[in-house]
Amino acid sequence: MVDIDKRANNSDADLPAGFKMTELGPLPEEWKVVHLSEVFVPVDKKERLVRVQAGKVYKTLTVKLYAKGITLREEIDGAKIGTAVLYRTEPNDFVFSKIDARNGAWGFVPDELGGSLVSGDFPILQLIDTLADRDFIALCLSRPNTWEPLRDIAVGTTNRRRVQVQELLRISIPLPPLPEQRAIAHVLRTVQRAKEATERVIQATRELKKSLMRHLFTYGPVPIDEAERVPLKETEIGLVPEHWEVVKLENCLSLIRNGISKKQNATSKTGYPVTRIETISEDRINPDKVGYIDNLTPTEVEKFRLRPGDILFSHINSEPQIGRSVIYEGWPSTLLHGMNLLLLRTNSNTIPYWLNYLFMHYRAIGIFIKIAARAVNQSSINQSKMKSLPIPLPPLPEQHEIARILQAVDKKLQAEEARKQALEALFKTLLNNLMTGKIRVKDVVLPNVGEGKGDVTH
Repeated sequence: MVDIDKRANNSDADLPAGFKMTELGPLPEEWKVVHLSEVFVPVDKKERLVRVQAGKVYKTLTVKLYAKGITLREEIDGAKIGTAVLYRTEPNDFVFSKIDARNGAWGFVPDELGGSLVSGDFPILQLIDTLADRDFIALCLSRPNTWEPLRDIAVGTTNRRRVQVQELLRISIPLPPLPEQRAIAHVLRTVQRAKEATERVIQATRELKKSLMRHLFTYGPVPIDEAERVPLKETEIGLVPEHWEVVKLENCLSLIRNGISKKQNATSKTGYPVTRIETISEDRINPDKVGYIDNLTPTEVEKFRLRPGDILFSHINSEPQIGRSVIYEGWPSTLLHGMNLLLLRTNSNTIPYWLNYLFMHYRAIGIFIKIAARAVNQSSINQSKMKSLPIPLPPLPEQHEIARILQAVDKKLQAEEARKQALEALFKTLLNNLMTGKIRVKDVVLPNVGEGKGDVTH
């Protein structure tokens, strides 16, 4: 990487060989700085005008914020459209929202949405493709520094400020020669596609986990193709293997309680770390989302200190979040049990990891929503309801096996999520550096960014 972290008021003499100072900062000498008006032209609105008719169905577009692209808004009868005139888009048109351009609401129309309509608040531009590559421009305009200046020039009332076409077209961007634009776009799209592939693997693995939980908590730890051979019995919670018990949750616990109720430090991270609702994040404990309490006695610390294997259960939360749970695995090494999360400690009849996966299954099938009391903005489940919750109880060896299978899936998920984060970081680094010439395409050596692989079976 070339060290060009200089500011625009530095002289060219301070720059590395091959770079020049521009209004956008240091750039390679062969690059230009252009206004968007030099690479875009507005379409002739008369040629795109569509007069709306009642009884006819129209596809309309919407533009996502922060350069996240264009999607179908809806298919709607003309009688329900509140304007007499709309405008037709075509594939590769560039469309932006006058109201939300200050937040990067723009993008190119994908092929499958060509022919869809927009209102006059969504101007349509066409790229001059002999000067600029579509993918390069899309990536260049995905950087927040391209739309943030628009926040100072948008006109209108506070919540309805509009960016006019001429204002958008005054945005300055770096423009390498066309072959380098294409090369930069290729590198970035390669990383982007790898991230998207990883996201698909993550989603598929999450669906696999849900399916496995349904199978395992109905038939036990047997292969799917042997499920029909498992003798089942009908119970108050549905079908379970004949040799399983159905018990109240309290029969599986040695302890259930609320956390310490002392006031947490609002501004400083001093004292003992203590759990909060936010501490449960993505089925794990997030040590960055804890509170702190000081002036505790040794007795209080010992009473509320979490032990490895303790389950934290979100019994007060919004309806979509009610019933989230997590296992404390010993990190951070000292963590106290705070308010708004129940602590459940299992007895010798129950494996904590197995019980936590059962909670995940119950949450996925809506059990906790059914038993929760509802208020205006939150739901809650009291200790009495939790204690009386009926659950299946397999023999200990089967609990261990069920937990082992699902832990293997979680290990796969964690690996793919780590891969996604690494690809996101790589993309961000390359985007910022390739678009400024700090890194040249010829110097980029991509790690293995092929599609995520690996199956989890049992």
